[in-house]
Amino acid sequence: MIKAMKLITVFILLLVLVGIVLSLGKQAPALDPLSDSALRLKPGPYSVNYYDETIIDRSRSTQANGDFAGTDSRTLVSTLWYPDRKVEGGFPLIVYSHGFSSNRSDGEYLAQHLTSKGYVVVAADFPLTNASAPGGPLVKDVVNQPADVSFLIDTLLQHNFNPEHALADMIDPERIGLMGLSLGGMTTTLAAYHPTMADSRVDAALSLAGPTDQFTAAFFQQRTPAFLMLAGTADALVPYSSNALPVLQKIPNAQLLTIAEGSHMGFSGSASLLRWINHPDSIGCYVVMSNLDDADSEAPWFDLLGTPEQGINYQSTNELCQQNPLPKAINPLRQQQISRLVVSSFFDSQFSPSPENKTAADTFLQQTLPQEFAELSYSRAKAIIP
Repeated sequence: MIKAMKLITVFILLLVLVGIVLSLGKQAPALDPLSDSALRLKPGPYSVNYYDETIIDRSRSTQANGDFAGTDSRTLVSTLWYPDRKVEGGFPLIVYSHGFSSNRSDGEYLAQHLTSKGYVVVAADFPLTNASAPGGPLVKDVVNQPADVSFLIDTLLQHNFNPEHALADMIDPERIGLMGLSLGGMTTTLAAYHPTMADSRVDAALSLAGPTDQFTAAFFQQRTPAFLMLAGTADALVPYSSNALPVLQKIPNAQLLTIAEGSHMGFSGSASLLRWINHPDSIGCYVVMSNLDDADSEAPWFDLLGTPEQGINYQSTNELCQQNPLPKAINPLRQQQISRLVVSSFFDSQFSPSPENKTAADTFLQQTLPQEFAELSYSRAKAIIP
């Protein structure tokens, strides 16, 4: 009995030790504590409050999916982050959209950072593309997600004008931005530019490795929000060469920040433990491919996005997870450091109430960041794309 207890104790100690190594080991390289990046990575002046809310759009239905019969509404289980105190005029509102087979928590590390800097952020589990979607995740439902984004904006603005709500007078309706990862990046692009799906209240859009091969240059002539793409060259799910790099030829004034050897999964908040493997996209590809049915991965569904005249590229091909072998990717913790800095400085450059702070954020984004992160490079498109 005593020997058995000793073995159990040793086993528990080993588990604790493994947990400590996994959680504390292989950290991102330390930044110069006096660098602009290190200073901007620190939390801002606001403490972060948050709450969960189930937001239901009863004006639209959720389609049947597998063994799921569908419903006559769309349910958006959401988290809202907001600063601990109000300011005159309110804060900018940012809507985060998650990727396929993911959920709203994957963007929490970005939401927390933004909120501490003076933003209200909302993220929802989309009805049919989240990891626990009834009937299994359905990629085609992305066409319904721009309207979900608009409904989230509607709901939060209603809260903003309700004097009894926690968000009362917290939001500036004139400063609304979007960000999204992967399929959420595509949702962001649709909600910012699509001729019928776009929300005219959106002034800035940031795509984290979102697909753009499905869109031609004509698609991006509908509206002129500020646009930034952040992507990695070692992305196995949404290849850099056909989705990120072309934004410089398709989107007027688009900004592109490129992470050399950056992965797709490295942008996900859940990827921290994946820093122990050669390339986190090996896990991402397994999850995504396991959740794609034949209809999702093989049959084209361009007509759901729109027409060629609207800028939908009917010649787009599926390049998902075709790269083999995968190269070594950078540490996801390093990639998430970069993501925090890019996201906050981009939205500050658009929404800061101070012209001086806008200019400083823009300079940091274009010049300082690439100087302080050797794996990062910045490019900007022309104001007019032929």
